[in-house]
Amino acid sequence: MEESIATMNEDLHVFVYGTLKPGEANFDRYCGNRVITSRRAHIEGCLYDLPALGYPGAIHGNSQVHGFVISFERPTILAELDELEDFQPHRDPAKNDYNRESIVAYLSAVGATSALANRTASIVAWAYFMNPELVLRCGGIYLPDGWWVGDGR
Repeated sequence: MEESIATMNEDLHVFVYGTLKPGEANFDRYCGNRVITSRRAHIEGCLYDLPALGYPGAIHGNSQVHGFVISFERPTILAELDELEDFQPHRDPAKNDYNRESIVAYLSAVGATSALANRTASIVAWAYFMNPELVLRCGGIYLPDGWWVGDGR
């Protein structure tokens, strides 16, 4: 049975699936010692690899995108993440590379053996969704397992 959705309290929660994941290229620079917690999770959507760019893009869809919910103590991190993701909240969303949205992320249960078991707890978090037109223009390759691995650049 699914627990109730946790809401944002004093901590800020961000779902990451690309270069901001622990061990990937931008984790240390943007997250590093600022992260309070990091938990495996997934969201609803479709994930695409963008080899020419060296990072992925998630769009809305009916599959799963796997990554991490990372929690920060201060919401000021959002300004830095928005810059990285080329998101400007007051700009036309079609002109942003990514758009930041509040979503429900499903936290992975330790030792879970099925997709249903992974939906034991959920949390409201921010996530960056790529503009679908940009995925097409960049030759996005659909990742059916919803998991992206970079080369650690």
